[in-house]
Order: sequence, then structure tokens, then C-alpha cells
Amino acid sequence: MIFNSFEFIFLFLPIVWSVFFIVGRLNIPFARMWLFLASLFFYGYWNPSYLPLILISMVVNYTVGSILAKNKIKTYRKSILTVGILFNVGLISYFKYYDFFIENVNWIFGTEFALKELLLPLAISFYTFQQIAYLVDSYRLETKEYNFFSYGLFVSFFPQLIAGPIVHHGDMMPQFGERKTYRIQYENISKGLIIFAIGLFKKVVIADQFAVYANAGFNASEALTFFSGWYASLAYSLQLYFDFSGYSDMAIGLAFLFNIRLPINFNSPYKALDIQDFWRRWHMTLSGFLTKYVYIPLGGNRKGEARTYVNILIIFLISGIWHGAGWTFIIWGALHGVASMIARMWKKTPYRLPKWLAWFITFQFVNAAFVIFRATSMEQAMDVFRAMIGLNGIEVTGAMTLFNETSLILFIYMLIGMFIVLWMRNSIEILKGHRKTVAFALFIAGILFYSVMQLQQVSEFLYFNF
Repeated sequence: MIFNSFEFIFLFLPIVWSVFFIVGRLNIPFARMWLFLASLFFYGYWNPSYLPLILISMVVNYTVGSILAKNKIKTYRKSILTVGILFNVGLISYFKYYDFFIENVNWIFGTEFALKELLLPLAISFYTFQQIAYLVDSYRLETKEYNFFSYGLFVSFFPQLIAGPIVHHGDMMPQFGERKTYRIQYENISKGLIIFAIGLFKKVVIADQFAVYANAGFNASEALTFFSGWYASLAYSLQLYFDFSGYSDMAIGLAFLFNIRLPINFNSPYKALDIQDFWRRWHMTLSGFLTKYVYIPLGGNRKGEARTYVNILIIFLISGIWHGAGWTFIIWGALHGVASMIARMWKKTPYRLPKWLAWFITFQFVNAAFVIFRATSMEQAMDVFRAMIGLNGIEVTGAMTLFNETSLILFIYMLIGMFIVLWMRNSIEILKGHRKTVAFALFIAGILFYSVMQLQQVSEFLYFNF
């Protein structure tokens, strides 16, 4: 089940919301259990075969975390933590990276080991990282004693389950324990509907439109010329922006409906003036996880410049691998790691670029790196790059047939997309600064109605694949 579908908006959400608050008036533990079971149904609706996997993962991590939190077996605590982390890493490695590993073994050694062609379990990258953080914090005695249903709800809460944000138990679980969470709060309903409507509009009206051009361009990468190459790359960068920020908005909005606050995961990243600023704005919870649980334990910036740069490269390689099992993702992560190292070195010099130039360089790097991120192979990425630098010609008219649009229409679409991401306020800024007027209410109702009317063609969110 996905957010941008009729069955979610008109069946699942109203039923789950209504029962949650009705039961919450009578019995809070039952309301919590109801939301947990509803979240499992939401997850299993897509592919029931992987429902046992997430349940096994919850049981194992909850058990290991409980043992660590009680601090009774002091001698073997580090060993227990190691086993718990290895369980999670092994789980994601088997389902997400097994075939990638075997493909490379076969290529290097000329072997013919069979691939398992496993279907990637939804959300495994997200709930694995959340539970690793829980185990580490349990080892550090930073967790409280929770019951299994509270823990299970923390892992499976449906607004953030499939594509984030990566939530922290310390932020989420206390909210599920507060009595006010189970009482209807009209202010939160208002906020939730506003952000959900904006996110839905981003996804079905904007992102899915750019997806048409991005897919057409990358699927015919060998035929791209200068203009069509740039249109294809920019279309994907804008598609990914509106798709991911749309999901993040919808997740925050849905959580508000249940009086739960999720962390901000997306903060106008294309306004960044350097690559470090970009990662403080893009997938903010992933950056936070890697910083707290990988970068700092490795030594952070406390062990000299050389070690700092190595640590930076490690976390970006992990970020690349986390996003997908393929060399394109690893190269994408490595490029961002090198760019972050260069940005750090540059800041130690007395030189500063004009803001417009700093933005231009940053955005061009991000856009170029996303070509590799989107490409199914480095060969396809190189096709797009050759087109973008003019090696395949600079014709305009013929190239546009790839997209079934005129050059002027595509140019206008790109300008509108860039105007929105660079000059308009993001959803969080709109929420904080909006006035409660009839005009604003009509505007939100209008974009929500228009978005719902576009749901005949349902499409997945891009981060479902990661």
C-alpha cells in the first residue's frame, strides 16, 4: 500500500485513524496495539511474504536490546552487541547484496555461481538502521525499558516505515507513551492535512511529470544529444527532489494526524552552497545516523586531518552502498565523499566564492552525480555525460522527439521546477509561516482535490527501491 492510492486515502487511513482515537479514549495500550497491527497490515499489504522477516527482526532486536539495557551480563555485553549488529548487517546483506556479491565473484574469478534473484524486502534499509541505533544505545544504557508492542510500533509506524525518515527510539517511543497522543488535537489535524496535501501534490503532480522525461531520456541514453542530455539529467534531479521531499512531507503530515512528530528529513537541499551544506539538508536523518553511529565512533575529526578524511570517505561509501547494490551507487557515494573532503579543505583556505558561483558548482556536481545514481550501469551514465558535454551533437528539434514535447515546453517545465526548489518556501516553512485564512484553506483543499484526481496512475516512490 502506498500513500498516493485511493485505498490508502479513503479506506486504510480513515479506518485506522478513527479506531485509534476511539480505542485511545478507553484503553491506551489497546490503541497502541491497534496502531502496531495496522502498521503491519500496511507493510504486508504490499508483499505478505516479507511480513515474517520484519517480525523476526523486531523480536531479535528487542530481545538483544532488552538484555543490553538491563546491564546484568557485564562481561559479555560487547559480544552481545556485536552479535546483534551482525544479525542486522547479515540480514540486509543477504537480501540486498547477495546477488551483487556473487555477480562480482563470478566476474573476477570466472565462476558460475547461481544468483538467488531475491526480491528486496520493503523498508529493510530503514528498519535495519533504526534497530542498530537502538542496540547501540541499549549498550550505552541510553534506552528505557519498553514493552514489545511499543518497540514494534517504533519500528513499524506506517507513516515512516517504507522510506523514512530514519527515526530514533528516544524521539519516538516517549510520544507513544503520552496520554495526549491518544486525544484528538485539531491543531495537529490541521498541520497534518496541510503538509500531507503539499507532499501529495509534489509527488503526483510534479515528480511523476518529471519522471516521464527522466525515464525517456535514460532509456534512450545512446540517442541523447546536448539539450536532451541536459533535460534528462535535470528531469531526474527534479523528479528525485519532489518525489523524496513529497514522501517526507506526507510522512510528517500523516504522523501529525496521530499527534506524533517525525524529524524533518528534507530542507531545501538544492539551495545548498557547498556539498557539506547539501548533506545537512538532504536525507537529514541518514546523515545524522551515519555521523552519530559511524563517523564519531571511528574518531570523527579528533584523530588528525588524514584520519578525518578517511572517516568522511567511509561514511559516504556506506551511504552509497546503503542506497543500492551496484557499482553506480558505490561510485556515487565515493564522489560525494571526495567532494566533501575538498569542501573541507577549501574552508581552511582564506578564499571564498561568490554565493551564486558556490551554488552553481554545488548544484552542477549534485546533478552530475545523480546521473550515475540513476543510471543502470556506468555505460549508460557515460552515454548521458557524453551528450551533456556535446559529444553527440547539439541538435534541438530531433532530440525532443525522445520526450514527445517541444523544446520550449520542456524548457518552461525545467524553469518552473528550478524556481520552486530555489525560491519558494518549503513545506515546513509554509507550515510555520502560514496564516489561518479562508484563502489558504481553499488553496490546500484545491491542491489536495487536484492531486487526488490524478491518482488513476499510481506510481511508487523512488526511495522504495533503496
